[in-house]
Amino acid sequence: MSGANGFSTAARRLLSLLADGGFHSGEAIAASTGCSRAGVWKRIEELRALGVEVHAVPGTGYRLAYPLELLDGEAIAGALTDAAAESVGGFEIHHQLDSTNSHLMRRAAEGAPTGTVCLAERQTAGKGRIGRDWVSPLSGNVYLSLLWRFGRAGFSGLSLAVGVAVVRALRAQGIADPALKWPNDILWSRRKLGGILIEVTGEDNGQYAVVIGIGLNVNLPDRHAGVIDQDWVDLARIPGGAGVSRNRLIAGMLSELAPMLAGYETTGLAPYLDEWRSYHGFDGAQASVQQGDWVRTGRIVGVSAEGLLMLACEDGKVREFASGDVRVRPL
Repeated sequence: MSGANGFSTAARRLLSLLADGGFHSGEAIAASTGCSRAGVWKRIEELRALGVEVHAVPGTGYRLAYPLELLDGEAIAGALTDAAAESVGGFEIHHQLDSTNSHLMRRAAEGAPTGTVCLAERQTAGKGRIGRDWVSPLSGNVYLSLLWRFGRAGFSGLSLAVGVAVVRALRAQGIADPALKWPNDILWSRRKLGGILIEVTGEDNGQYAVVIGIGLNVNLPDRHAGVIDQDWVDLARIPGGAGVSRNRLIAGMLSELAPMLAGYETTGLAPYLDEWRSYHGFDGAQASVQQGDWVRTGRIVGVSAEGLLMLACEDGKVREFASGDVRVRPL
């Protein structure tokens, strides 16, 4: 387990104390955290500056707007399947990082083993596709990255297979009807619930270090979501989703990902393609596909065996699009 970083030890202690969602008096907080009463107020303000909503009631104390489940490496490891436990190369859990993907790319260059998992309570520079920012407030969501190594071209279509693994994990937690949008969005009722970001770098031994990033909205307050440019949802707003444990959900995703990744160079996308198609939230929809400076419009008619998006364009031709800087927007 990695040490936490990014904000003060006293603020981390305070967050852990308040995570139950109940009221705690200033006096009790001071005694528990080793702060003066003035120090308690300073730490409260520090948490608020980090985006945590803390309510103060005179004569009663302080509490969070809603309980938080902090990341727990032991709880996650204990909930893994045996196959996943054998494949996971160790956990790094941070209170704050620029980006779990960026951090794990740096760790890959330092020789971190395949199967290394990186989690953070908060990201200061969370990354989406095509240079977008990923909204990453403290302790509300899942920010997970996993390092895996492949031989040349051994990971074609991987983002679609990862999407299948995420949907399986959500369904196992009781979330009904999660869906996917090509190539890497996780949906519920056509609203964005999460996303996948895969980053790749070549290594001297001819292998490729692949970092698989997964972001999921678990409890995303409205005030943090103003910059999101599409319809979104979090688990807290989905029937049955409010009680989902972040730690169990993370363990479930890793338990689905590990066996899939272990055999992917042999199997490729094929074993997962029909299942991906069954989760496709926009099959048959009218859409625009943007790549660079030009836009094609038409109807989505499926995904090819190679994982390419198939669009029946207005000129009558069916065109295939690879991932990368392709953007799909339902009309």
